[in-house]
Amino acid sequence: MQLECVEHETAANPRHAVIWLHGLGADGNDFVPILPQLVRPEWPALRFVFPHAPVRPISLNGGLPMRAWYDIAGFDLAQRQDEAGIRASIDEVERLIAREVERGVPVANIVLTGFSQGGAIALAAGLRHDRALAAIVALSTYLPIAEVTAGERSTANAATPIFMGHGAFDPVVPQYLGERSRDQLRGWGYRVDWRSYPMAHQVCPQEIADLAEFLTMHLGTMSGLS
Repeated sequence: MQLECVEHETAANPRHAVIWLHGLGADGNDFVPILPQLVRPEWPALRFVFPHAPVRPISLNGGLPMRAWYDIAGFDLAQRQDEAGIRASIDEVERLIAREVERGVPVANIVLTGFSQGGAIALAAGLRHDRALAAIVALSTYLPIAEVTAGERSTANAATPIFMGHGAFDPVVPQYLGERSRDQLRGWGYRVDWRSYPMAHQVCPQEIADLAEFLTMHLGTMSGLS
């Protein structure tokens, strides 16, 4: 069953898409308000897809249910990871990508984006996808189940550019987790554009501007495939 999504098209008949995954406890509406700051007039027609994560019990929240891409057992995000939940969400992303292809968007024109938990799934799904994506954007996050990713990543996305932005004062996903994931990805040969900002667990205007510049570069590449 397809996840419910909030969608926004910048112009009619888009052949480019950005699939954007929200963080723990938020929903698909979370990043819609930044689009006026992010979208550039020279970009091709884009469909932004903001899916709502399933509602599930969260151990860190005393078992109370909230929207989440996977369970969080404790404050140490690198330990006791919910591999089954992560894999289920990777499958959800695969279905979202397939739906965009059905609607006329080539895989090479899809940017997979996420914040916090959503960014973790964007990385996990993007590295495993069997066809080349336009780019992967991972904000305030880390690479989950990294120990098994080395053997599961697809060569199709070995050259896919990755943008990672993180807050230097992030109390939720400490920046060192993002740095460790950045170093792991670079060690595997990925092109990671890393940015650090003087902020907490959030986005800031400079990050949005940097992301717009990154997307401009790769949307320009994609526009030739329309």
